[in-house]
Amino acid sequence: MTERRRGGKWAGTSPFRKGCSTGNLLDMSGKSVRHRVMAHAVTPAPPAPPAPPAPPAPPAPPAPPALPVGQGTSFARALWRVASADVSAGNTVTLFDDGTKTFEAMIAMIDEARQSVVLESYILRGDSVGMRFAAALGAAVQRGVHVRVLGDWIGSRGTPGSFHTALRRSGVELRIFNRPGWRRWLGLVPRDHRKLLVADGAIGLTGGIGIGEQWQTGILHRRRSPWRDTCVRIAGPAAADMARAFEGMWRRTAGARPPRAKRRLTRAPKGGDVDPATDAPSVVGIVEGEPGRLRIGRALHIQAAAAQRSIWLAGAYFVPSFAETEALSGAARDGVDVRILVPSKYDHPWIRRFTTRFYNRLLRNGVRIWEWRGEMMHAKSTVVDGQWVRVGSTDFNPFGVVINFELDALIEDGAIGTLAEEMFLRDLAQSTEIRRKRHR
Repeated sequence: MTERRRGGKWAGTSPFRKGCSTGNLLDMSGKSVRHRVMAHAVTPAPPAPPAPPAPPAPPAPPAPPALPVGQGTSFARALWRVASADVSAGNTVTLFDDGTKTFEAMIAMIDEARQSVVLESYILRGDSVGMRFAAALGAAVQRGVHVRVLGDWIGSRGTPGSFHTALRRSGVELRIFNRPGWRRWLGLVPRDHRKLLVADGAIGLTGGIGIGEQWQTGILHRRRSPWRDTCVRIAGPAAADMARAFEGMWRRTAGARPPRAKRRLTRAPKGGDVDPATDAPSVVGIVEGEPGRLRIGRALHIQAAAAQRSIWLAGAYFVPSFAETEALSGAARDGVDVRILVPSKYDHPWIRRFTTRFYNRLLRNGVRIWEWRGEMMHAKSTVVDGQWVRVGSTDFNPFGVVINFELDALIEDGAIGTLAEEMFLRDLAQSTEIRRKRHR
């Protein structure tokens, strides 16, 4: 609308009429509306209460303690963490690569025992070797020695019942692990694949050798030769760890459950502070393989990650997992000398079809493979950088790493590592290297 002021009056079409002042306003119907502006007193807001004092800042967490000189994440600590092993120092270690010499050492241990003898063997035959051990064990009982023998039902197939009866009649306590029955897996798995002998809790022997003639004379009809295998004799605290391992399997065979601490892995570490740089050699960790624990597999990963120069591995039934294959291949691609020794002949011929499937993927990544030319290469051993040595019963396949009960000794000692490398090189001299072109 348009409004104009004429002679002090408003004119136009505005709805505001004559007589409208600042405080008077006409509404649209012509009535006057008094518009008053009233001032309201503003009441000040009450003052805010004072803020409570801020709580004191928590003290800063203490700095981690400095690592002692020469320690850090040592072999013993890493081994405990990944494999739940008991580690000890001050052990005297002897390597054996011959079945006959190993049997002589075992019989001597039994003959010299004064308090106890425990023998655990997956293979327990009633042949000439088995009868010799039965006689030695019976003689130990006559001297007042407490003798116990633990075998496996599958490994003892073919052994006559009369052999077991003769052992019991001589005073030997004998138990057979996991007979078939109406229980989980029908009792077919897991198996007790371990091999160990401990005398007086002070000296022990473990490796891949069972009680049978194949390690002394072989079992083939043509070109027979003793099985090639590796064992280690340990005098010192590690022998007591082996004896404790036997006690656990002895109770398990009788149906007893393992201690709660062992089932839940709540026991305190033993020997976690052992440092190979300062403690007396040899440092030995006893690793008990149990179903589902993959302990030796994880130990191989630790060694493959730490290796700087070489990883030399002998395996009887070598069917590695993808993780183990990648660990070895990764080390080889990184410049580590990775060598694997496997049999060319097997006591179960069908096994070769599985082992050779892994050749090409390993060879492609720089891993070198040899096949033993003798009757059977049954060793389960590893030597890394000439410093770390593993000898035991575990084969790198699903049964050995995942399913069965196993036992291995992991040793850190440069002198023993040098002997193990010399032993491996002698074996390669009697083996044939596999070239990749044969497995394209």
